[in-house]
Amino acid sequence: MITNTGWNNYNIWEHSSTVKELYKKRCLLEIEEMVSHAQAIELLAPHINNGDTLLDVGCGSGYFYHSIKSRNIPVEYFGIDATDSLINIGKDVLPEFGLSPERLQTIRIEDMDGEMDHVVCINVLSNLDNFHRPLERMLLNARKTVILRESFQDLAEYHYVTDKYLDKNLKVHVNTYPRTEVKDFFKEYGFEAEFVLDKYTSGQPQSVIDYPHYWEFVVAKKNK
Repeated sequence: MITNTGWNNYNIWEHSSTVKELYKKRCLLEIEEMVSHAQAIELLAPHINNGDTLLDVGCGSGYFYHSIKSRNIPVEYFGIDATDSLINIGKDVLPEFGLSPERLQTIRIEDMDGEMDHVVCINVLSNLDNFHRPLERMLLNARKTVILRESFQDLAEYHYVTDKYLDKNLKVHVNTYPRTEVKDFFKEYGFEAEFVLDKYTSGQPQSVIDYPHYWEFVVAKKNK
């Protein structure tokens, strides 16, 4: 017998009570802002015009909203994530900080369609099977800029490994993507991309679930 429950059953982010607790604390402002979020805002701010829209792809529970609001950045925030339980945390908590629950939606990247001025995606693509299709969706939906934080090096590395920190025995992709290929992909869709040193790691690998991640930012501007 076949059912349609496979996505939730094998979605790693649905099976981490630690992540859910952490994301709720971030939404409640009970722990400090992520350095990567502060840097993302720093990179994004020069490109914002009053009334612009921003889509946070793979937003978790939408706590990046706090980074925008605390700096009075004049952009309308929207967030999507494939994990319903994480989105529901944001819908429950963030309205008390001024974000309408309708601004957060459970949507997988490959299913999203529409237009936003700016797209931000932090620490997501490195955990997917590859970057091409999800990044294409972002580029097709972005009118002005796309900002990524992912694991990048000169050469690609692809791993599919057990995440022993989950509540369930599941595997996850731990990928590092090649800078030249990524930059060429942006160019193919009409964007000029620049790689930026990640302030949190200062160019050093960070161990996440016991595997090295080589975080860097990409700031991509759409050609006029």
